[in-house]
Amino acid sequence: MKRNASPMSPAPSFLLLLALVLLAPGQASATCPERASWPTRDWPQGELPAGREQALKAFEEYAFTLTGADAERKGIRTDGVLIIHKGRVVYERYARGFDASRRHLGWSMSKSVTNALTGLAVAHGALTVDDSICKYVKATNEAACAIQVHHLLEFASGLDWKEAYENGPLQGSSVLAMLYGEGRRDMVGFITSHPLRDAPGTSWEYSSGDTTLLAGVVGAAMKPKLGEGWEWKLLMDPVGVRSAVFERDGQGVLVGSSLMHATPRDWAKLGFLFLNDGCWEGQRLLPEGWVARSVAVSEPLKLKRFEWDPGDVQGRQFWLNRRVPGVQEEKPWPDVPEDAFAMRGHWGQSVTLIPSMDLVVVRMSDDRQAGAFKLNTFLARAIALVEGTP
Repeated sequence: MKRNASPMSPAPSFLLLLALVLLAPGQASATCPERASWPTRDWPQGELPAGREQALKAFEEYAFTLTGADAERKGIRTDGVLIIHKGRVVYERYARGFDASRRHLGWSMSKSVTNALTGLAVAHGALTVDDSICKYVKATNEAACAIQVHHLLEFASGLDWKEAYENGPLQGSSVLAMLYGEGRRDMVGFITSHPLRDAPGTSWEYSSGDTTLLAGVVGAAMKPKLGEGWEWKLLMDPVGVRSAVFERDGQGVLVGSSLMHATPRDWAKLGFLFLNDGCWEGQRLLPEGWVARSVAVSEPLKLKRFEWDPGDVQGRQFWLNRRVPGVQEEKPWPDVPEDAFAMRGHWGQSVTLIPSMDLVVVRMSDDRQAGAFKLNTFLARAIALVEGTP
C-alpha cells in the first residue's frame, strides 16, 4: 500500500491560517475558544499539582506494570501516555522502546481524523452530508448509491459488512480483506461490492468499510477543488501535525478507517482541535456545530444494532460516554464525566477529550489480551492527577 508522508512545510502558522481564510471566507468566528497559547509549534509545558504523589503512583502502577514476559503479549502493554491539562503537558512517559519522536499506528483513531476531513470538505463547499456517495465515486453495486455522506459518518450505510479481527474467522472478515487482501487495490470498489442488508440510515454497525468509503468520497470531492495533498494543507499543517503518515490504497484513497501513524503529541493536537470546537488559533476550521453533532449519539444506533456490545456508544466516528435510554442505561465509563468523548483504536489506542475539565489523555499501546485493560480505570486515575485544580 502506498504511504503519504506529511510535507514538512516551514511556513508560519499564521500564513497557513490566512490561506485557510482565503480558501473558505467567513470561517473566522467569534465563538471560537480563547486561549493564551496554542500548540501549533509544540505543546507548552506544565506540571502536575503538588501533593499528587499517591495518585501518580496508582496511575503508573496501573498503566505501566507489565504482567509476564513482554513476548507473551499478556496484560496491559502501554507504549506511551500524554496528559494535557488546560493546554499544557503535565505528564508524559514512554515504555517498550517508544519515545516522543516515534510514530505510533492509531488504528481506528484514524476514523476520527476522517471525520475532521469530512468537516473540512463541508466547510469548503465541496460536498454536503446529504449527498449520495455516487455523486463522487462509482459504486460497484448500484444499490449503494442510496448511501449518503451522513450515513457513513454514523456507521449506518446498511452494507452487509463483517468487522472481524484476529480472534475470529479470518476468511469471512470484510475488514481484513479490505486492508490486506483483495480489497487493498481498490477499497471503494471493494466496499461498494457488498450488498445492502438494510436501507441506509435504518441500522447501526461499526464498520471500517463505512469510514474508508467516506474517505474515498471526501477525497474525490476535494481533489478537483484543492488538488493533491489538500489533507495536509487544510488540517495537518494548520494544527502543526508534522509526523503524520496516512497509508493509501492502490487507487490513492486514504485508508481513513485504520492506517494513520503519528507521534502521541501529534495525535493529541488532532484531539485538541475537537476539544476546541473545531477551532485553531482563533480561526474556525470545522463548521460551526460540527463537533456538537459529532458527539451526539448516532440516531441509527437507537433504532437497530448489529454486532453491538454494551458500552459501544458512538457519535460520528467518536466513542461517547453517554447514556442512551432504552439501549445503554449507564455511562460506558462510569467514573468519568459524561461529556467525555474519545478517538479509539485497536489494541488500546485512545485520545480522550473531557471538555468540562479541559483535559486530553493520550494512550498508545499494544494490548493483546482481551479485557486486561479498562479505559474507565485508566481515565479515572488520570483524572485524579489533575482534578480540583484551578
